[in-house]
Amino acid sequence: MDVLPLVALIAASAAIAGAARRTPVPAPLLLVAVGLAVSYVPGVPDYTLDPHIVLPLLLPPLLHTAALDSSYLDLRANIRPVALLSVGYVLFATVVVGYLAYLVVPDLPLTAALVLGAVIAPPDAVAATAIARRLGLPHRITTILQGESLVNDATAITAFKVALAAAVGEGVSWAGGIAEFALAALGGVGVGLVLMVPIHWLRRKLRDPLLKNTLSLLIPFVAYAVAERVHASGVLAVVVVALYLGHRSWQVDFATRIQEEAVWKVVAFVLESSVFALIGLQLAYVVRGLGAYGVGEAAWYALAVFLAVVVVRFVWVFPVTYLIRVLSPTLRERRSELPWTSPIVLSWAGMRGVVSLAIAFSIPVTAGGEPFPARNLVLFLTFTTVIGTLVVQGLTLPPLIRLLKLPGRNAQAETLAEAQAQSQASAASLRKLDELLADERNTLPGPLADRLRAVLERRRNAVWERLGAVNEITGESADDTYRRLAGEMIETEREVFVRLRDARRIDDEMMRTLLRKLDLEEAAAYREAGGAA
Repeated sequence: MDVLPLVALIAASAAIAGAARRTPVPAPLLLVAVGLAVSYVPGVPDYTLDPHIVLPLLLPPLLHTAALDSSYLDLRANIRPVALLSVGYVLFATVVVGYLAYLVVPDLPLTAALVLGAVIAPPDAVAATAIARRLGLPHRITTILQGESLVNDATAITAFKVALAAAVGEGVSWAGGIAEFALAALGGVGVGLVLMVPIHWLRRKLRDPLLKNTLSLLIPFVAYAVAERVHASGVLAVVVVALYLGHRSWQVDFATRIQEEAVWKVVAFVLESSVFALIGLQLAYVVRGLGAYGVGEAAWYALAVFLAVVVVRFVWVFPVTYLIRVLSPTLRERRSELPWTSPIVLSWAGMRGVVSLAIAFSIPVTAGGEPFPARNLVLFLTFTTVIGTLVVQGLTLPPLIRLLKLPGRNAQAETLAEAQAQSQASAASLRKLDELLADERNTLPGPLADRLRAVLERRRNAVWERLGAVNEITGESADDTYRRLAGEMIETEREVFVRLRDARRIDDEMMRTLLRKLDLEEAAAYREAGGAA
């Protein structure tokens, strides 16, 4: 097996994603654009998507990281719009877009058109999370988009299986389709509920952070595989387990949390970058496979399907948004006025991604000994829809948000809330310290007890200082100065340790131990001052 193409893909994707941070273009869009250009460069290896790799090996960790970063409480508070988009909209888009494709494309059987509709129905978790994070969308909109993208793949994959069975002549009834959907959904949630408690218990019982992080890396694959083995939704099983673990992460020791956060950040960065590059790299393959369909003819069909996908989302989001408010007295009382800009953003932020392509590539070449009808065209239309939504909607979403003057995150209000929470926690911690020190078993020398109080006071004041004045000479806030001075002091200690190692006064193992302690202190100083370690 030649691993060089894989290494080249990962390295190039990471480099492009890193470069995108210095440009106004979101990394997913730049990666797709470069992939499109590179797909026709002579000598570039064939990176055709394999659904047997994407669905069981790439999708679980991507969903896991997205769910870990999501809020169970926020999702529960927005369960109605999330369900309407992740289930209702996906089924609606499957039928309507599929039927429109059947009307537009000559000789495309209705069953094959419904397969296409199921394939391109779900907005992508990776695309939604990456672009929403970059744009700083209002918190509730981001929560709804993330919640939709976490669950809708399960709906789409089930709808795809039902439509595919009908297309290959396996005679699926409406009742059978509903039963399969219920089995997949309830089974996936059930598997997640069964696994989440023992997995969390095991994480708390393990003492070695390395073992805990090894378990953390295996969790999404185990949840997905177990659910798929019983013909349930692996997607929902992964999401349920990850939401539970994220909600209970405070019960795991600090060393595990620090390592786990770093590990999953690297995994998410590598996978997200590679996935978007892979999307662009499919261009040459899908164009070559058009066969009897000319590129110009197929392009017209692609434009029609893309427009159908965009319009159908508006057709679903706006009526459902306001109809639910009319029918629900609770919503009318809770929000007297719903900004008309929110449904526009939710409608336009429907980027498709790698899951749609992976599902499309899983369509069999033959069915019952006959070629699957218009398989190559379905692949092409899926690809162009994914590219169209990523590029057109992804590029126009930022100016749309500015045009609509959507309120972004209120940094001042968030910092104030953080300061108030920290003040309450610090007051409780100080009372606990006094209580502990009153016990003779916890007697400490005065300087050490004062150090505990000083650290606590510093943590409480750090957030308030972020709201304070800026230094007139340096332009730094108080926490900026604190962070810089702490960093310079620690760097001085670090240089001394290195000099002692070089002089053979201490060995490398001792130096690494001392440097590790400094790294943790520096990370703590950055976090206390509101920075990013």
